[in-house]
Amino acid sequence: MLAIAGEEDEETLRKIGDLVASVIAEKLPLPEVESVRRLVRAAAPVLEHPLMDEVFDAFLVLKKRTVSRNMYRSYESHVRLYLRPHLGKVRRDRLRVGHLDAMFEAIVERNEVIGEYRASGDPRKIAAVKWQRPVGPSSLHRIRESLRAILSPAVKEGLLVVNVAKLVELPAAVRPRPKLWTPERVALWRETGEVPYPVMVWTGEQTGEFLDSAMNHPLYPLFHLVAYTGLRRGEACGQRRSDTFLDAASLEVANQIVQYGWETGQSKPKTPSSEGIVALDPDTVLVLRAHLADQDEAKARLGSDWVESDLLFTCPDGRPLHPADVADEFARLIQKAGLPPITLHGLRHGAATLALGAGVDMKVIQHMLRHSSIKVTMDLYTNVAREVAADAARKLAGAIPRKTALHPARALGLPSGSQETTMDSAEPEEACPDNTNPQVENFSNLGSEGAPSGTRTPNPLVKSQLLCQLS
Repeated sequence: MLAIAGEEDEETLRKIGDLVASVIAEKLPLPEVESVRRLVRAAAPVLEHPLMDEVFDAFLVLKKRTVSRNMYRSYESHVRLYLRPHLGKVRRDRLRVGHLDAMFEAIVERNEVIGEYRASGDPRKIAAVKWQRPVGPSSLHRIRESLRAILSPAVKEGLLVVNVAKLVELPAAVRPRPKLWTPERVALWRETGEVPYPVMVWTGEQTGEFLDSAMNHPLYPLFHLVAYTGLRRGEACGQRRSDTFLDAASLEVANQIVQYGWETGQSKPKTPSSEGIVALDPDTVLVLRAHLADQDEAKARLGSDWVESDLLFTCPDGRPLHPADVADEFARLIQKAGLPPITLHGLRHGAATLALGAGVDMKVIQHMLRHSSIKVTMDLYTNVAREVAADAARKLAGAIPRKTALHPARALGLPSGSQETTMDSAEPEEACPDNTNPQVENFSNLGSEGAPSGTRTPNPLVKSQLLCQLS
């Protein structure tokens, strides 16, 4: 280790000597030679890696100046709740995958305790986990990404060979895909009270029923706008009057209200792709014109008591809305209307679902929702698009009255009654007919030669060939 210093590099030799003396005095194991060599190459002021507690502190001081308030809050909470308690006393160069595995296992075990205590019915146990939420797969990945960001500078400077956060294996974080509130799922919910999937969306009829029931509510224009355009909750609460162009039937998404815990503030949308122009339909333009007229009347009535904010939707005195309060009021109105529950963000999903049902192209929906790529849109809504198509097929079938019950045999041209011939009652054949047999051009040729149309007797050979082809 002493030989790491050059022949005339007395400063490095002194640092190595101090390091060796300190670890011997504290009866600690000597650091690895390669670890010390990397510190020397990086011109580190001290040839010893700090504890992760010190690394966390330095990282948070830096990020408080360089990232958004919400991003800093995410880093800080990950460090405070998970990283520091489990990794704080580990030296940076001795951090191993095993330490991280143990941390994530402890988090998962805590999830189980939270679930068990909440379901116990014991008031003391329920109080012990109050305000605590289970950490889902997506959150586990975000915690790992925070640690990866914390260790990344040391890797770039050559102080660490590898970022161990990259080596940890976690369960896949699959974003929940929206599911439609079909009649069957609504019936199950009414019977059991259980919501079948994490993200549910309304059909067009359910959305219309909600909007009709909320027509006289002060927040109706906001709910209407989200349902018809798919704005996010914070975007709707932060939409500015000066960015709303009713004469041009459009608005520009350029501002949002975000939460920092319970405190709120205004900022640009979360990504550049989230900003953009959103077209408005004529009904929405009328709703917003009436809303602006009401807002101007309230402003004139309150005079100096009105709080000027340039926001399209406000509290009665002009103050900005709190997104959580809007979401709570939305949930209350749903319950009052007797509709199956969705979140306010589910109203955004519903806008995409209704657009799919109306035949709007997926690329157009991507631009309406301002997703960064069409892949995000397709991953979210391909499944619900199938459900919309299935729901449309059921409605179409229900719109065609039939006097006679359908029977599967009729699709193959099989007769009904005592003369019916089935695969079981037909004479057995050794194999399916080969290509030398007469070809079946369409279902109208399934009868015997020369029989009048509509009264033909099925040809067993042709039927057998068709069944083999279908199988």
